[in-house]
Amino acid sequence: MYTTLITANELNALINASKDLLILDARHDLMNTEAGATAYAHAHIANAHFMHMDTDLSGEKTGTNGRHPLPDMAVFSDKLRTIGLNNDTQVVVYDEHNGMMAARAWWLLRHLGHKNCAVLNGGLTAWRTANLPLTADASIIANTVTAQGHFIAHNSLNRTVTADDLMAHLNDATYRIIDARAPERYSGAVEPIDPIGGHIPHAVNHFFMRNLNEDFTFKSADALRSEWLVTFGEQSIAHIVNQCGSGVTACHNILAQHIAGLDGAALYAGSWSEWCSDAGRPVEKSAVV
Repeated sequence: MYTTLITANELNALINASKDLLILDARHDLMNTEAGATAYAHAHIANAHFMHMDTDLSGEKTGTNGRHPLPDMAVFSDKLRTIGLNNDTQVVVYDEHNGMMAARAWWLLRHLGHKNCAVLNGGLTAWRTANLPLTADASIIANTVTAQGHFIAHNSLNRTVTADDLMAHLNDATYRIIDARAPERYSGAVEPIDPIGGHIPHAVNHFFMRNLNEDFTFKSADALRSEWLVTFGEQSIAHIVNQCGSGVTACHNILAQHIAGLDGAALYAGSWSEWCSDAGRPVEKSAVV
C-alpha cells in the first residue's frame, strides 16, 4: 500500500488493476474558492471524487476558529463511506501540482486512522506530463457508479494542539512552532488573506514550497530529512508544532516530515487565521530573510 506518495504511473497501474481504490480530487484556489470545482468539471482523473476544501475538507467557521477549521470527523467519515471507502481501500489524493491541498486531505484520512492514503506526486501536472487520460464525465458526483463503503474510523494517526496549548508553552524553549507560510507572510511584510500580518511569537519559518523540486514533486527522503533536521534544531519531535495560515500547508510540511522519517509532529489546525482573531494573543513581526 501507498502511505505517503504515489507516482502517476503507479496510480495508473492501480486503476488498470481494478483494485479497491478511491481517488480524491482536492484542487482549490484560496482566492477563487470555486476554481477547483470548475477545473474538476473541465477535466479530472476518471472516477475521481471532488472534495471541496471549504465544504468537505473543512468544518463550520465561527469567525474565531480559523479559515479552514477541521471538519466534523464523523461527518467526513460518512462522506467517505458514501463514495466507497473501506478500511482496506487505497486512497489517492491529488491537486493541481504542489500538493498543498492534497496534503490536507491526506492528513484528514490519517486523522480517521486510515493509513493507506497517498498524495499524487507532482499532482495533475505530473499526470498530464505522463500523457495519461483525463475525463470530463462528472456522473461520479451523483454516486451512480459507486458502492457504499463500510469504513470504520480508528484512532487518529496524528497529533493536534490548540491555541491554548501554544499559549501555555509560548515561552518554553523546548517547544518549536514551525510556520509553513511564505517568508513575506511569516514576517508580516504582507498579508493578502488574514486581517493581521505577522506570526506567532518564537515561531520559525519553513516555507512549504521548500519541500519540492522545480517540477513540484517532493524532494528525496534524504534531502528532506537533512533540511528538516536543521529546522527542528535540538527540539524533540514531541515538542514540534506545525502551523500555517489556516491548517492547510502545515499538512504539507507534516507530509514532508513523514517522508523524511520524522513523523510525529503536531498540527495547530486553526493556525494564524485563528491565532490572530483574538486580540489577547501576542503577534510578532520580523524582517524578511
